[in-house]
Amino acid sequence: MAMGAADVVPGVSGGSIALITGIYEKLLESINAIDIDAFHLLRKGEFKSLYAKVNGTFLICLVLGIFTSILTLANLITYLIKTFPIPVWSFFCGLIIISALLILRDIKRWNILALLALPVGIVSAYLITGMTPVSSDNNLLIIFGSGMIAICAMILPGISGSFLLLVMGKYEYILNALVERNVLVLGVFALGCIVGILASSRVISWLLKHYHAITISLLSGFMLGSINKLWPWKNVLSYRLSSSGQQEPFLTENILPNHYMALTGEEPYFLGAIFSFFIGIILVIGIERVAYYLKIR
Repeated sequence: MAMGAADVVPGVSGGSIALITGIYEKLLESINAIDIDAFHLLRKGEFKSLYAKVNGTFLICLVLGIFTSILTLANLITYLIKTFPIPVWSFFCGLIIISALLILRDIKRWNILALLALPVGIVSAYLITGMTPVSSDNNLLIIFGSGMIAICAMILPGISGSFLLLVMGKYEYILNALVERNVLVLGVFALGCIVGILASSRVISWLLKHYHAITISLLSGFMLGSINKLWPWKNVLSYRLSSSGQQEPFLTENILPNHYMALTGEEPYFLGAIFSFFIGIILVIGIERVAYYLKIR
C-alpha cells in the first residue's frame, strides 16, 4: 500500500518504498522468476509449480496492496498535496533522507568505488529530476520505449515514473489514452513496461549479487538526489495547460524558505515543514524497528 501511495505522488518512487520496507531484493527475485521456465509451466498447466516459482503469495499481496492504495488514497494524497504542499513535501524529504542513510548501513565493507557511487547517484538523480520536459513523436515505437523507461522507476529508487513520462512529453498522451480507452496505445505502452521491468530487474539483481556495496551506494544516491524534485519551497517559472484545461507548474526553481514569501507572496510554513520532516524520519525508524522485531521473532 505504501508503494501505491508513493506512485500516486509525482516525484516519489515506489522503488524507494520497496527499499525502505526491506522487500526490494525479494521483489527483484520474484520478477526475475518470470522467465522461459515459468511460461513452460503455464503452458503445461502446472499452476502450483508456477505459483511457487514466482513467489505468488508475495506478488499477489504486493499487487493488491498497490492497487488498494491507488484506489483508496489517490484522492486524499492529491488533496493534501494541493492544500498543504509544503508540509507534505517536507514529510517526503524526511522520509527519503533517513531511508537512504539507513539503507547505507547495509554496506558492511566500503571501498573506493562504493564511496564514488554515492555522489554519482546523487548527481545523476539531481540532473534527471531537473530536466526540462521535451516533445516527441507519438509513434508506437516511441510509446514502447516510453513504457520501458518509465517502468524502471518501479525498480530504481528516487526516480518517479510519472516524472519520466513528463520529461519525455508522454504524460498527457498516456493519460488521454486511458481516458479514451485507446487499446492500441495502451497495449504497446504496457508491452514496453513488461519488457522494461523484466530487463531492468535482471540487471539490478546481477549488480546486487556481484557488486552489492557499489549498487546499494548508487541506489541510496538516487534517493538523496531526488530531494531536488521533492524540495518544498519552489518558485514557479512557467506553467503548462493540463488535459483538464487547468494551469499547472511546468518549470520551477528551488528556493530557500526565507526567500519564499518575497518571491511567491505565500507563507513558507517553516515550523510546519520542520514538524512534518521529523514525522517522516520517525515513521521510517518505526517501520524499521517493527520489521526488525518481526524478523527476530
